[in-house]
Amino acid sequence: MADNPMLKFVGTGQAYPEKRSADDRADDFLEINRSFLLERAEEQASRCSQCGVPYCSTHCPLHNHIPDWLRLTAEGRLREAYELSNLTSTMPEICGRICPQDRLCEGNCVIEFSGHGSVTIGSVEKFITDTAWKEGWVEPLVPGAPLGQSVGVIGSGPAGLTTAEYLRVAGYEVHVYDRHDRAGGLLTYGIPGFKLEKDVVMRRIQRLKDGGIVFHDNFEVGRDASLEELRSRHDAILIATGVYKPRDIRAPGVGAPGVVKALDFLIASNKAGFGDAVPGHEDGSLLATGKNVVVIGGGDTAMDCVRTAIRQGARSVKCLYRRDRENMPGSQREVANAEEEGVEFVWLSAPLAFEGTEHVTGVKVSKMRLGQPDASGRRAPEVDPGSEFTLEADLVIKALGYDPDELPKMFGADDLSVTRWGTLRVDHKTMMTSMDGVFAAGDIVRGASLVVWAIRDGRDVTEHMHRYLKAKAKAAAGEKVAA
Repeated sequence: MADNPMLKFVGTGQAYPEKRSADDRADDFLEINRSFLLERAEEQASRCSQCGVPYCSTHCPLHNHIPDWLRLTAEGRLREAYELSNLTSTMPEICGRICPQDRLCEGNCVIEFSGHGSVTIGSVEKFITDTAWKEGWVEPLVPGAPLGQSVGVIGSGPAGLTTAEYLRVAGYEVHVYDRHDRAGGLLTYGIPGFKLEKDVVMRRIQRLKDGGIVFHDNFEVGRDASLEELRSRHDAILIATGVYKPRDIRAPGVGAPGVVKALDFLIASNKAGFGDAVPGHEDGSLLATGKNVVVIGGGDTAMDCVRTAIRQGARSVKCLYRRDRENMPGSQREVANAEEEGVEFVWLSAPLAFEGTEHVTGVKVSKMRLGQPDASGRRAPEVDPGSEFTLEADLVIKALGYDPDELPKMFGADDLSVTRWGTLRVDHKTMMTSMDGVFAAGDIVRGASLVVWAIRDGRDVTEHMHRYLKAKAKAAAGEKVAA
């Protein structure tokens, strides 16, 4: 009987792909981790305990078949491992790079609970799909037999791209509309290259274009066409715009030059990475080079901003967060990466005012203390009286999260119903909005969330849209016969 290739976690320690040194990686926007070598990927996959109830899969929003493709990887059957991972995810190499595995699959790994360190699932997922691209195993998107119906997808982020792919495979004509000059949404313009190199996103989008999906870039619904006009062009519509409206700070001086929005800063940096002319870099307004930078916020966007500022050659970078390390929403791995690269975290601190008239010169800050838990379950921050101090700053970046844009107003669609949070109201049995044939998925429904949840929503809404379109075609055929 052959030796069991799995259950090696007792004798084989947890290992991640080697990280480039902080000094090395702070000079460029390339990903910070080197890839596994084949032998190391097989070795790490062999640590999986193949448990009867795979918590890694149940805590993955896509319910990826993780233990199965780990076993295939350990056995050297990489092509089969890729094909299995591809069954449940439209972009496994992207999830492998940017999912917060420490909060999802790896954080719920059984051997993590036993003190042996979780299987490095995300790194293996990235390795097998990158290998698939390199070896030519990623097959072209082949459209299904034409069904004679078309779908319009508004937004080309992960939810929109996922739905577009599945509906094209089913045989629908698919048009994707996006306000930016490149598809991909936050995958392209919101996430820095050191977490997700852009050619990884572009090759996915090119595969969809090669499969006959039509992309309309620089297209704003409400400016270039109303939602009603798009409804007249297509048999069904998906709204998957994400949430882009930045939350603001109420404090004196917040409108001073040099106090900027996180997404403006990140989009400018990513555009520069593509080689585009960026006015905010040419005039220095969105560039951290030589500046004392203060980033306000404790989520993943704040981490993206501080680490981008380091790479742009900031004089100093501080992250201001009103709670402590244990209560911050961002990934602890990202905090550790930022600290390695020279970011200073100012915990339990909140801005009171922004100093400077012609241009921001500093942030007046109050120390905070944690009180009783609030509605989120985290201890609420309270001002610690008499603890004010000032941080020198030439550039302040506000990274406090995002809210939905006012879509009914933007789209010229007063009948589009929203919740009190501004997200689109949908029938959760069908994922349809208040308008017939108009569906919604991703962050515009659930609020700012994870890429993996957007992919899941895109996958789910595909089934509902397919069912709706089949019923619509059947009704139209019945009317034709009756006539």
